[in-house]
Amino acid sequence: MKQGVFTVRENIPLTDSVYRMKLEGDTSSFTNAGQFLNIRIDGLYLRRPISLCDLEDRIITIIYKVVGKGTEDLSKMTPGKTLDILTGLGNGYDLSLSGSHPLLLGGGVGVPPLYYLAKKLIEDGKRVSVVLGFNTQNEVFYEKEFRALGADVIVTTVDGSYGKKGFVTDAMPHDYTYFYTCGPEPMLKAVYRSTVTEGQFSFEKRMGCGFGACMGCSCKTITGYKRICKDGPVLKKEEILWEN
Repeated sequence: MKQGVFTVRENIPLTDSVYRMKLEGDTSSFTNAGQFLNIRIDGLYLRRPISLCDLEDRIITIIYKVVGKGTEDLSKMTPGKTLDILTGLGNGYDLSLSGSHPLLLGGGVGVPPLYYLAKKLIEDGKRVSVVLGFNTQNEVFYEKEFRALGADVIVTTVDGSYGKKGFVTDAMPHDYTYFYTCGPEPMLKAVYRSTVTEGQFSFEKRMGCGFGACMGCSCKTITGYKRICKDGPVLKKEEILWEN
């Protein structure tokens, strides 16, 4: 983990409520796809954790949804503004377990961390399939970007207004060797029940500190409680215990 000042280089809407921001600064603490950063926003006590979407030299790309005051303030940031950010947080995905044909399943704002993951897997010579799930057509983002990487992409919408009607679990190919997923917990539970191989889940939890000190984001696993911000956000399928 490092703390540093980053400069906003881009902050544009992708949909009515989803934005992409590019930030320039010291990115050396990031080692894995699936890690996150924690942004300090003036006037708010808690930092806002947001997944790493892409990384190129000194430029971080994040994608976030406006859901409250913190992200609303973030959406108003203009190029040239600076932000105090903790970087290189969380464990990230383990790419060494992917096999030859990994499957990536993302729902809504769980899509962004899968982009950098797909990029790294394809660089390693893997055949990557991606299923992106949204509620409706006007919420769809980053389909073209995943295709540009060389991934096989399927988009699902709950209402059938774009792509395949249904959920990500309705569009999974049958020949994948391993899977990675990120999204809301109901989707993760459905993926857990529907997948036939081992895989890794990235969880979203409300966080206090973001680096393991407060224990506020703990969840129960087969080996005891783990902190999503420090021991996660990625957990392996075989260690997950779902809480009702």
